[in-house]
Amino acid sequence: MIKSIFVYIVECSDASYYTGITNNVELRVWQHNQGIDVTAYTYTRRPVVLRYFQEFTNPDEAIAFEKQVKGWSRRKKTALIMKDIERLKELANFKSHASSILR
Repeated sequence: MIKSIFVYIVECSDASYYTGITNNVELRVWQHNQGIDVTAYTYTRRPVVLRYFQEFTNPDEAIAFEKQVKGWSRRKKTALIMKDIERLKELANFKSHASSILR
C-alpha cells in the first residue's frame, strides 16, 4: 500500500504562512492549534488555518517540494494557495531575471 504524504501551508493569526509536511493534514493542523510544541513557529501565532495542501506518494518528492516552498516569498506562496499558475510563473521569471542582473 502506498502511503500519502502531504505538504501543507497554514496561515497563522499574524497573517504569516507556515509550510510543513505530514501524513495526516487534519491531525497536524489540530496539533498546531493545540500548541503541543512550545518551540514551534506556530505556537505563539495560533490559531492557524489550513490554506493549501498537496498530496504525494513519493517521500523524496514531498520533502523536495516542502523545501522549495519554504524558500519562496509570501507572494509566491499566496499564488500557490490561490492556484494562480500564471502569477507563479511571473514570480519565478522575475526572480530568474533579477538574479541574472545582479551577477
